[in-house]
Amino acid sequence: MKTFLLASATILFVCGPAVAQDHRDIRVRAGPGVELKPKFIGSDELEFGPLWDIDVARGTDAFPFEAPDDSFGIRLFSKGGFTIGPAANIEWKRKESDVGAAVGNVKTTAELGGFAEYLPSETIRVRAELRQGVNGHEGLVGWFGADRIWRDGDRYVFSIGPRVLFSDAKYQRAYFGVDSDAALASGLPSYRPSGGIHAVAAASGISYQFNPRFGLFGFARYERFVGDAGRSPIVRDLGSRNQLSGGLGLNYTFTVKR
Repeated sequence: MKTFLLASATILFVCGPAVAQDHRDIRVRAGPGVELKPKFIGSDELEFGPLWDIDVARGTDAFPFEAPDDSFGIRLFSKGGFTIGPAANIEWKRKESDVGAAVGNVKTTAELGGFAEYLPSETIRVRAELRQGVNGHEGLVGWFGADRIWRDGDRYVFSIGPRVLFSDAKYQRAYFGVDSDAALASGLPSYRPSGGIHAVAAASGISYQFNPRFGLFGFARYERFVGDAGRSPIVRDLGSRNQLSGGLGLNYTFTVKR
């Protein structure tokens, strides 16, 4: 539901300025899907969850490129292939019952921050994000990476690229740390990670239009914990350093007339 609300906010926020500044019709592409993802950060178990796709374009312009692991963002300023804007993300809660040991709960976290991206050509994109958890883990987290893009307008888009994920000590201690009380309760060794690069990843996405109205979208992603996160007993003993996720869905394109 929170994902759907963020998606709805995209339409309201983006379409509002478009109406005031551009009198072309607004095209919206949206649809549901299903994703398979780790049960919690560091888990070796997978679970199904909802997946949403939503894009907005003006007139006959192609929908802007977005990688499947981009956070919700607003394109506040764009010029010469360079774009910046605010970004937001929801990191779902981790319960002790999910982990199978008394290592502490982490509440669902709202992360707020910003992004910057640069497209030197139509086939390459470089992007970085930085977000602060305003509750829950209360840490600082972000990533930077690049994508190679193949596309034919909106008919099909395929992308793949590497990622480097980083975070501060507060974030890593929330998900990968074991304090003295948790060590006594769980039998795991005490562990106090510091900040830095905590994972590397590769992400790919695809969208394909069957016709002007209906289309398919999907993604696949592999992530591996490194550094202090990779040495965490929560990851080593109760989970896995390797994280796989993927999803598939159908979307529908409609026009908001001006």
